Amino acid sequence: MTEYAKVLVDPKSGANGSKQLAYRDQALHLDGVCVDTIAAAVPTPFYCYSSDAIRTAYLTLSGALEPVGAAICFAVKANGNLSVLGLLASLGSGMDIVSGGELERALAAGVPASKIIFSGVGKTRSEIGRALEVGIHQFNIESEAELDAVADVARVLGVRAPVALRVNPDVDAGTHAKISTGKKDDKFGIAFQDIPALYAKASSAPELDPVGLAVHIGSQILDLSPYRAAYARIADLVTLLRSRNLSVRRLDLGGGIGIPYDDGPSADVAEYATIVRATVGRLDCELTVEPGRWLVGPAGILVTEVLYVKKTGDRLTVIVDAGMNDLMRPAIYGAVHPVFPLKQHNDRKSHIYQLAGPVCESSDIFGTYRNLPGLRSGDRLAFGCAGAYGASMASTYNARDLAAEVLVDGDRFGVVRRRQTVEALLSLEKETEWQVAAVASAASIRKAL
Repeated sequence: MTEYAKVLVDPKSGANGSKQLAYRDQALHLDGVCVDTIAAAVPTPFYCYSSDAIRTAYLTLSGALEPVGAAICFAVKANGNLSVLGLLASLGSGMDIVSGGELERALAAGVPASKIIFSGVGKTRSEIGRALEVGIHQFNIESEAELDAVADVARVLGVRAPVALRVNPDVDAGTHAKISTGKKDDKFGIAFQDIPALYAKASSAPELDPVGLAVHIGSQILDLSPYRAAYARIADLVTLLRSRNLSVRRLDLGGGIGIPYDDGPSADVAEYATIVRATVGRLDCELTVEPGRWLVGPAGILVTEVLYVKKTGDRLTVIVDAGMNDLMRPAIYGAVHPVFPLKQHNDRKSHIYQLAGPVCESSDIFGTYRNLPGLRSGDRLAFGCAGAYGASMASTYNARDLAAEVLVDGDRFGVVRRRQTVEALLSLEKETEWQVAAVASAASIRKAL
């Protein structure tokens, strides 16, 4: 067995979703379905998600958090597919949203508005109004200006808005700079020292119901010690606010629990639950956490087909039909996803390839991979750990189709988001009346000549 297969079937390597992706009879399977069978029916590239992996992850995390009574609100930005949201909602999950579009997605997936938290630094007044009309659980407020906007909209609608102030605890999560959110120079949250005065202001506004505090220090966190530091600061702040006769009923602890994209260990959610209990568990607050990647990342793969193999300098480059528009993380974060051939080869010789996409950008590179079998046009590969920040970040750059999404459940599979074609995109565009008139005029002139 070649090394890529050893990594794949090692229970330590696939985080909470590893056992759902495995080789059987030398063919890659997700749950009970051969991925090549899906690829024969659905053109590549496409995303594919394991229902069982998502269920297992959710039940594992909720079980770890049950002793501290923490509720889960899935971070919709990680994967907004309606079928994925519906599956999580059926398990009891609420939703953490960062836009009006994500609000509509959550509602369309059957999530009760009372289980939706609205985060994000740039909520518009129309988004705020819609969220108040449907009755969401709370707004996580990122600035005094936003607090004033929520109060204004609530006053007009004649309702009281539940708000939690998002604290910037100035804690370094030790993660990539582009996914850090808890340091003092990050754009997120309200400075720790400014919270008491702003909380008092919210408490005096009849249009606002200040319910508590929120915090989120970043994403892809594998070393859990920054959580302890951040939550300890939040606990101190709760004590301070209560000493000033300000009510603090809820704490939103954010998300960010990381997953391994290699054969390293996953974050220990039991340890995470212990940190929550030790830092804020005795404050008598309603607790919420907002995981995204940990719940769905290992559950997804991106399936692609080899187009060409070419020599570039002193190395071999494999051009695949998936590009950076389909999976942006390697281009913007330098991330490297594991890669697995859909069919195992008996050839024990390993090869080193640079995998690249067809997009006309030098950054359309997925990475350099060792220990792969010999590849040729028509071979299919799967990028692993692609269930989070894959399809949700995809674009139609270079006028490329938006990839389809497939859900697997046991031995069944179905397309849960059809491929968005160029024809569909062209149908959204039309010429203005003056352009049409100009074309008609030019045609008349040419005819007269």
